[in-house]
Amino acid sequence: MANPTIAVFERHMVVYKRLWRTSVFASFALPLLFLASIGLGVGRYVGDIQGFSYVEWIVPGLLASTAFQMMIGESTYSVMAAFKDYRSAHAAFATRVSIGDLLRGWFLYLVVRAEIAVLLFLVVVAVGVGLSSPWVVMTPVLAALLALATAAPVTAFAAKVDHDSYFQLLFRFVMIPATLFSGVFFPVSQMGWLSGVAYVSPLWHAVELCRAAMLGLSTSWPWPVHVVVLVAYGAAGWWWASLTFRRRLQD
Repeated sequence: MANPTIAVFERHMVVYKRLWRTSVFASFALPLLFLASIGLGVGRYVGDIQGFSYVEWIVPGLLASTAFQMMIGESTYSVMAAFKDYRSAHAAFATRVSIGDLLRGWFLYLVVRAEIAVLLFLVVVAVGVGLSSPWVVMTPVLAALLALATAAPVTAFAAKVDHDSYFQLLFRFVMIPATLFSGVFFPVSQMGWLSGVAYVSPLWHAVELCRAAMLGLSTSWPWPVHVVVLVAYGAAGWWWASLTFRRRLQD
């Protein structure tokens, strides 16, 4: 038998082979539509922000929010189904696969999914807007950090619940507010006291880092602090996921 972690990863990739065309198309189409409608459309009325055109300024935020939303979507229904409907997690655990293997293989798969989306996004941006900063090469690394910081706690939550109605609450009261109030579309400094909402979101920290890498801007906080916050989210989520997986696999 192959390394159990790699075996779990390969299983997820086999499933992904059936869906990759739709996923790749969405990774091209969504950023293109965002850039055309919000960046080029709304941007005509906004003007420059921090010395950049609006479309240039929102590109890093759109890149980060794409990875953020994808990770939430991928870490909800699939995880719950693995325990409740298909019990594929139980089947894997009945072999040599441990809980650590299940999580490592799953998160490795999600990071690969996020990297594919980010690289396709960068291709669209390079053709449509242009890439000027050499530090843009760091965005895939930052996207991987954001992927783990988002997917780990959401995976733990999805493994804990037994009904998909909880996911609607997650989408409405976590994903959408985080996307709107994490500096993706306008500076957080304009939010006043509500800026505290952004500071607790892993998306804001990733947006700050991506904007610094892609535009050469300085981050609101020292960049190591942003990295530490993302790592802390990922580590805490991984620990929580380990607990919830162990409890569900005892069912």
